Amino acid sequence: MRQTCLCFPITEKEILLGLKKRGFAAGRWNGFGGKILLEETPEDAVVRELEEECGLLVSVDTLEPVARLHFYFNGKPEIDMHTFFVRQWSGTLAETEEMLPRWHVKESLPYERMWSDDIHWLPRALQGEKLGMRFFFRISGEPGVAPEEIEKIEEDPGLLQ
Repeated sequence: MRQTCLCFPITEKEILLGLKKRGFAAGRWNGFGGKILLEETPEDAVVRELEEECGLLVSVDTLEPVARLHFYFNGKPEIDMHTFFVRQWSGTLAETEEMLPRWHVKESLPYERMWSDDIHWLPRALQGEKLGMRFFFRISGEPGVAPEEIEKIEEDPGLLQ
């Protein structure tokens, strides 16, 4: 499985999402993240990705692990995602070539323009749950480009170990 990371800066009432402008998942609102490089920990990757994608600077010790999500496309294991919230940052929020960042009220997120799994785990994580989950998607083309349909969801707290 490809090792990835995802991070959502949050405040008491809002969550920062980025509209992906190109490549994998273009046109969707999501957190900030991507591939974990060979020499990186998931936390190191999040620090790098946040700065690259929206200009925010965070410290590893401010990251709060909230979920470990595994994604399968047409039965094939594809993505192992380490997911974090962060509540402290510095730097200047900025649009980049890859992402358009916007704050959203937590209670009215644009789930219809997000990954279809997000509505199944993100509200729970925002309520303080730590989650380990597997999502099995059926797709008719390339992951992140073709529409997906969730076939099955499994909870697996063992993923958090």
